[in-house]
Amino acid sequence: MADPHPQPLGDDTGDDLAVRLTLLNAALATKVVCVRRYTRHALRANGPHHQAVKAAFGQHAREEQDHALRLAERIQQLGGRPDFNLGGLMPRGDTHDDEGRTLVELLRENLEAERLAIATYRDLIPYFAEHDPTTQRLLEELLTEEEAHASALHALLEP
Repeated sequence: MADPHPQPLGDDTGDDLAVRLTLLNAALATKVVCVRRYTRHALRANGPHHQAVKAAFGQHAREEQDHALRLAERIQQLGGRPDFNLGGLMPRGDTHDDEGRTLVELLRENLEAERLAIATYRDLIPYFAEHDPTTQRLLEELLTEEEAHASALHALLEP
């Protein structure tokens, strides 16, 4: 959950705030795509051991939804407007046809997406550490949760 008492913006310049809002809206976009992908994969999961994978995908979809909400709340706290426009989101990796794909393929795709999210948060945290400690803490929390998602998916891939 986003900090209910965010730190004031302080001496922010308009340019710095605009950069932060752009970065946070980009992170939000990836979360919306993740919710869609995990939900789609949960519905498509079949074959041996599909119940465990389906449950993991469903849980991850709900957690990604929470991440999106937390990011959107932070954007609003900073005076911005969360961007949920799907037109701009589709190029971000939500166009795969899942028909006929194996559980292993779906797991690998989601694991790769988690690794990209982890790398993104690791890149963003130092920037926000200098400009916005409240958002830095939020991103660190999300990073920890993404690392847990990646570990869970990796465990499902192991024989």
